[in-house]
Amino acid sequence: MAKGMYHYLRKAWKKPDEKVLRERMIQWRKSEVAVKVEKPLRLDRARSLGYKAKKGFIVVRARIKRGGRKRPTRSKGRRSKRQTIRKVVKMNYRWIAEARVAKKYPNMEVLNSYMIGKDGINYFFEVILVDKNRPEIKNDRTMKWICKPSNKNRVFRGLTSAGKKSRGLLKKSPENKSRPSVISSDRQGK
Repeated sequence: MAKGMYHYLRKAWKKPDEKVLRERMIQWRKSEVAVKVEKPLRLDRARSLGYKAKKGFIVVRARIKRGGRKRPTRSKGRRSKRQTIRKVVKMNYRWIAEARVAKKYPNMEVLNSYMIGKDGINYFFEVILVDKNRPEIKNDRTMKWICKPSNKNRVFRGLTSAGKKSRGLLKKSPENKSRPSVISSDRQGK
């Protein structure tokens, strides 16, 4: 049975060439935090997430610092509840990368994203953006859903795949108490 090009691309990314990837990451570290790229690095992943090589789609490479978030040090008081140093933020790194890219490109809507690498300091993601005002997108029957007003600023409302994962909405079991959101399910229980 003959395999297609995307099969081999996916297979190559399971064990990427570390030397080439390391050289790329050294260049990415020196560049800006969000850089528009001509074409996606992982074409198979981008296509599976909805990317098309047509007008209205762009790909942006984002760089996010790794490591835990720390609280600022306290200046007064000796309460034990205030002594925690680690701060647990409910957003994962991919969601943060999508939100930062969306702030830089306010006229575009985030479709999805994927990781392309990590080193000791940074995570690197590629974020797929769609210009919902272009006629090519409005006339595309598979992508015109993103033009609806209900999908405006979807990344800031946690409606992308990374946002839904952080909110605990990927599992649809009756025991899942995070639907439609954690706050509303707490209110319904009272």
